[in-house]
Amino acid sequence: MDPTQKSSQQSHPSLKIGITCYPTLGGSGVVATELGISLAERGHEVHFITQSMPFRLGKYHQNIYYHEVQVSDYYVFRYPPYDLSLASKMAQVANIHGLDLLHVHYAVPHAVCAILAKQMVGDHLKVVTTLHGTDITVLGHDQALKEIIRLGINRSDAVTAVSKDLLQETRRLLQIDRHIDLTYNFIDSRIIHPKDVTEHRREYAEPHEKILMHISNFRPVKRAMDVVEIFRRVAQQLPCKLLFVGEGPELHKVHAKIQEEGLQDRVFFLGKQNDIAHVISLADVLLLPSEKESFGLVALEAMACGVPVVASRVGGIPELVAHGETGYLAPIGDTAQMAEHTVKLLSDPDLYRRLSEQCIARARNEFNSTKITDLYEQIYHRVLGIPAGGSEQPDPPGAEDVHEVGCNR
Repeated sequence: MDPTQKSSQQSHPSLKIGITCYPTLGGSGVVATELGISLAERGHEVHFITQSMPFRLGKYHQNIYYHEVQVSDYYVFRYPPYDLSLASKMAQVANIHGLDLLHVHYAVPHAVCAILAKQMVGDHLKVVTTLHGTDITVLGHDQALKEIIRLGINRSDAVTAVSKDLLQETRRLLQIDRHIDLTYNFIDSRIIHPKDVTEHRREYAEPHEKILMHISNFRPVKRAMDVVEIFRRVAQQLPCKLLFVGEGPELHKVHAKIQEEGLQDRVFFLGKQNDIAHVISLADVLLLPSEKESFGLVALEAMACGVPVVASRVGGIPELVAHGETGYLAPIGDTAQMAEHTVKLLSDPDLYRRLSEQCIARARNEFNSTKITDLYEQIYHRVLGIPAGGSEQPDPPGAEDVHEVGCNR
């Protein structure tokens, strides 16, 4: 095992943990799955309760179990009642396997389902909810959902957020005054690290050409059209190619813009890719001009591969990308400045080498799986009343203020 994976919590008893997330491509599903793997490696029994197998699970993992949520197709229901089926499955798995807690990712519907499951099972089953962004920054603006999101947050035994910005936005938008733990997203450096892609890189660029890359789900919030404009500006000054990775609703507009600008011979569309470290290692710079980004997991993955990031100064990105040290930040929509930063970075080999090395160091030191899994374990122990010594007993009144981790009051 990589030494960075060793836990500072090894003296504690193993737990039985249920994890629910969106299992398909997306940052929250990636983090939830990697957290489950990390917890299982520490001896905890992890049960994924999801609508399909999380794509990052892949091979067999000791101490990890998968429970598929099957939705009733009873003819009375106009829409399949996924929420009720999920809550019922959570309760069933908790009862059969004696789960200590449910760790759910996203307030709706997962936190609300977990709370319903807890009511079926009993108060000994604890609920930990991790907020990832969309459940707050998008759904939190929907008046029809605001109250149920607030209920999911307030009824959880612990709540975490993946950035200070998201934590503050949750408090402001939903008028939440309860404690929220700060638990950043993370990478497993055994998996996400620079790869030798020399041969593969030749498929897209000549040795003297630089490669710019954008990875997203191509929703409007990702501003993929800005990526095209940044590339157009950079290509006027440097020989370079552009790789788009992922799929989504804005992709057809990007195709049209590429054709309109006459850039089709210099742009490649790779679609969805699972081996993200191999793909990112092809790039010299990652472009992330989003207008909203609660954390920006792809930026962290790029940094872990030694690829500097040029991004918008928005949301949680400035907490991750240190301007002038691991990349550059600019105002939303300022494609001229982003292009300028990109050219500066790619035109100076010494500057690029320094930032690349700092990217790897920052990713491994500040956002590694050991550090963040330790924080989650501390939260689990707190809600279960397990003190530092390892024996179970309730915290004394007011102890929640002593045991808080990652606090941002």
